[in-house]
Amino acid sequence: MKKQLYLIFSVFIITEIMAATSSCKKEKNIKIPVASKIKKELKKFGNTRTDFYYWMNQKENPEVIKYLEDENRYLFEKLKHTEKLRQTLFEETAERIKPEDSSVPYKDNGYYYYARYETQAEHPVYCRKKDNLNNDEEILLNVNSLAEGFPYFHVAGFSISPDNKLMAYSIDTVGRRFYEIRFKNLETGELLPDIIKNTDGELVWANDNKTVFYIKKDKKTLREYQLWKHRLATSSEEDKTVYTEDDDTFYISVSKSKSDKYIFLASLSTLSSEYRMLDANNPDDEFKIIIPRSANHEYHIEPHDDSLFVLTNSNGAENFKILKTDIKKPDINNAEVMIPHNKDVFIEDFE
Repeated sequence: MKKQLYLIFSVFIITEIMAATSSCKKEKNIKIPVASKIKKELKKFGNTRTDFYYWMNQKENPEVIKYLEDENRYLFEKLKHTEKLRQTLFEETAERIKPEDSSVPYKDNGYYYYARYETQAEHPVYCRKKDNLNNDEEILLNVNSLAEGFPYFHVAGFSISPDNKLMAYSIDTVGRRFYEIRFKNLETGELLPDIIKNTDGELVWANDNKTVFYIKKDKKTLREYQLWKHRLATSSEEDKTVYTEDDDTFYISVSKSKSDKYIFLASLSTLSSEYRMLDANNPDDEFKIIIPRSANHEYHIEPHDDSLFVLTNSNGAENFKILKTDIKKPDINNAEVMIPHNKDVFIEDFE
């Protein structure tokens, strides 16, 4: 469906460019909005940067709102004469889209999961089938029903509890990518009273089926910077902060190993990374650092049995190499080299 939307959007953009070009002489009298330039000096890392449009990040500022309204009004007037053409192109493109479509199923913990689209429906229907694809379909979430009455509605994704009985999903009804996490009992179809607001949409279950880890974003910068822990059947006001990333050049991400034994907390920047690990069976324990961060050191990890495989650019491995070390006492300086560095081959990822 995303590819379909991209196709329609691309046609729309091409139409707008053609129309704007052909009508530039006709629309000379339309006043072009011009944003005010207000000098703002930003000092960081010993450098000073001047930003004349810094004031525009204040979404509640009446002047910002007025400027955006003027821009929208200008766009509407400038392209008003293309309305019929845009509608024609939209309809022609929509006719070529398969009315009913579905994603490729993937298997996880005994179930096949997939998303399908119904005729004339804008949003997906998330489903699963137990054991094999010939069994009865179980509808997990019909986003079309949830979206009724909202001008904007987006489900970032969902996560199923290890016992397959509960579902957590993230929704955004504004478009700011601040997601609200909700929970559903898949046996009864009932929604749980637990609601977690202002998250980035990511969520990981601990193996006790009642503890979840999620990430909060800075409301101004939108940086993912805090990891929180929630226990089902408790108020979100009782949630605990597990970790705060104080370095604003880093953001964080939470994930679970393919074996479901471990939960990873990653601190990532452009040229550096750092991972912490937690036993998924013990959600109240502390996350332990695997390899401390250092300048220009990027690495990625994946556990297997009692070993930890590390994709790293340490010690001059610009194209990366893969090492194997003890998961309980990781040491990349004394690790076994599984795939050595090759100056002619770049290792992007591994499974």
